[in-house]
Amino acid sequence: MAPPRVLIVGNFLSKIVGNRGVCEELAPRLRESGFSVITTSARKRRAERLLEMLLTCWKHRRSYDVAQVDVFSGPSFLWAESVCWVLRRLHKPYVLTLHGGALPNFARREKQRVTNLLKSAAAVTVPSSYLFTQMTAYCKNLLLLPNALDLHQHRPGIRSPLQPKLIWLRAFHEIYNPSMAVRVLAHLKNEFPEIRLTMVGPVKDDLSLQNVIATAKAYGVESHLRVVGSVRKDQVPQCLEEADIFLNTSNFDNTPVSVLEAMASGLCVVSTNAGGIPHLLKNEEEALLVPVNNDLAMAGAIRRLLNDEPLNRRIQAQALAKVEQFDWKVVLPQWQTLLKSVATVIPPQRPAQAMHVSERVS
Repeated sequence: MAPPRVLIVGNFLSKIVGNRGVCEELAPRLRESGFSVITTSARKRRAERLLEMLLTCWKHRRSYDVAQVDVFSGPSFLWAESVCWVLRRLHKPYVLTLHGGALPNFARREKQRVTNLLKSAAAVTVPSSYLFTQMTAYCKNLLLLPNALDLHQHRPGIRSPLQPKLIWLRAFHEIYNPSMAVRVLAHLKNEFPEIRLTMVGPVKDDLSLQNVIATAKAYGVESHLRVVGSVRKDQVPQCLEEADIFLNTSNFDNTPVSVLEAMASGLCVVSTNAGGIPHLLKNEEEALLVPVNNDLAMAGAIRRLLNDEPLNRRIQAQALAKVEQFDWKVVLPQWQTLLKSVATVIPPQRPAQAMHVSERVS
C-alpha cells in the first residue's frame, strides 16, 4: 500500500530567518521514505503566509490525503485555526503539532479556542514532556513525538580537560535573553583570562543584537566575544565542535533543537530552567540548570564545570546517552506510522466529535 500524500503547513522560513523549523526537517525525510509531500509557506510577511497556506489547502485539495499543521501561540494561532477550518470544509484529516514554551500561558488565556482546535484534529503531537503535561487539560490524547536531529552529523567526544570556550546558539531575540550570556562572560573573564564566547544565530525583529554589543562594551569584554550571526544548518556541527560549554539563556523554552545538537556534539550544557527545560534535562546529571535571568548563577555553574573534571565528564557522557532517543532514525518511523493511521480517519463535521488515533500509534 502506497504511503498517504501529505500536506505540511508551517513556517518554511530558513532562507529568510536562518534557522530551520521542525517542519523543514520533517518534509524531506518523508519524501525520501516514499511519501508525496506538499509544503506551505515560505512567505516572509505573516498575512501573505496565511493567504498562501489557505490557497494551498484549497488548490491542492486533490493532491493530499492528510495534513500536518504546526500550532504556535499568539497571533500565529489564528493561522492554525484558519487552515484547519478550510481542512474541515474539505473533509481532510489533520495532525496538529504544538510548539513553543509560551503556548501553555496562551492556552490558559484562550482556553475555549485552544480546546476547540485540538478537539478538531485526528491527532495532536507535542515535542516534549513539558507540553504533554501542560496541554493535556485541553486534549486527552496527546502523542509525544520529540524534535529530532541527525546524530551522525555531529562528532561527539568527551572534552578533557574542559576549556573555557563558550558558545550560545539561538536567535537574537529578547525571549532568548542573549545579553545574559555576555554578562556571564564578564563575571568569568578575570578568573579565566583565556575565556571566549561565540554567539551564533539569526537576528530577529528587536534590538537584542545591539544590546549584546552595548553590554560587551559596558563590561569591557569585546575582545572575549565573537558574534557570528546566522549560519547554515549544516554549519552548526562545526560551530559546536569548536566549543566546550553551551549556554542556553532563554526566558521561555520548550525542547530547543540547539540544546540537543550541543548534547550530540559532546558539549556540557548550562541552561536556565525555563519552561520545558527541566523536563528535557535533569539538573546535575545531563546539564547544569540555573534560574531564569540569573547570570551570577550561570557563571557559577560554568566555574564548577571548569574546576570539577568528574562532574563535567559525567554530564557529557549522560547527555550523549540521553540524546540518542532524538535521532531521526528513531523519530521518523513514528511519524510515518501516525500519518498512515490518520489518513484512514474520516474527519468529523464538528470539532467536538473528532476521532483520535493515539491508540494506533506506539
